[in-house]
Amino acid sequence: MGALGTSYWIGALTCAVLLGPAREPEPETDARRVRGMTVSCQGWGLEWASDQFARELDELGELGVNWVAIHPYAWLDRDGHLTWEELDPDDPPEWLARPLREAAARGISLFVKPHLGYWGSPFRWRGEIDYPDPGERARFFEDYERWIVDVARCTRGAAAFAVGCELELLATEADEPHWRRIIARVREATDARLTYAANWDGYTRVPFWDALDAIGVQAYFPLSVSLDPDEAELLAGWAPALAELESLHVRTGKPVVFTELGYDRSLSAAREPWSSRTRGAPRDDRADALQVRLLTVGLRVLERESDWLRGAFLWKWFPGEARRASFLMDTPAMRSVIGDAWARGS
Repeated sequence: MGALGTSYWIGALTCAVLLGPAREPEPETDARRVRGMTVSCQGWGLEWASDQFARELDELGELGVNWVAIHPYAWLDRDGHLTWEELDPDDPPEWLARPLREAAARGISLFVKPHLGYWGSPFRWRGEIDYPDPGERARFFEDYERWIVDVARCTRGAAAFAVGCELELLATEADEPHWRRIIARVREATDARLTYAANWDGYTRVPFWDALDAIGVQAYFPLSVSLDPDEAELLAGWAPALAELESLHVRTGKPVVFTELGYDRSLSAAREPWSSRTRGAPRDDRADALQVRLLTVGLRVLERESDWLRGAFLWKWFPGEARRASFLMDTPAMRSVIGDAWARGS
């Protein structure tokens, strides 16, 4: 996204430029903002090809959502190899092609944020993925480059694309040449705006922000040690994170986008926003209220800092009925918060 004033993450306006005039562009004050939702899956993404996915886009549009994100997977092996479904850029699978069509038809911009599936590997989350052995590390980057470029080619109509997500131990200065090559090859494959989705505690160490269009952050910042903080305490908790983010924005000239922002229904959600506590937990009115309060404050922060913090992709929403899911945005209370901020308040 280059220099400020000429390069914006621009919801419907970007979609019109890349995918055709689906609707009249929004006023600049709205078009520059990302009001996004991650539409997730409980399989491996086949839901994105379903009629239910299209119906969910209609519901999200009514809540004021102007961007949606999907996250295609590759699977990680112990020795650095990746495996993924064969992808033909000339005939992309429907689970990649249909989201482009359905989003374009509604004037919604699509963000493609590929994820590595680490389940069954030695790693507990993506931030632990590491290959100290030089051969395994080289093998990883060789496979990763082929996969990420294939996904970019298959989704070349997307408005934005992430070249990586939460790979904290593989996005170091020593790995910088790999990433700059990957970024260059992805740019050849798509006209999408490019970012990298860095974890909340690692984004300052990413050495290649200058090669991207925006700073992407998985925004699970701890906000309070209290089990039941009020709105004033949560706003105070945001202050140091926002100051550091704005400082990086000033140094790089890049806008910031929260590639994920969400909270589970848990009394630990302010202290450890990344942690899932929902599964098997009894209903707790205090936890429900805290989840609503956290999202309310987060969306308020986005609007207040919108000159440099362009918006967020909320985590997460499912096509159809979710099974044993955490971080749900598709509840009456959370729908009300989102609609108040993005539809009725815009």
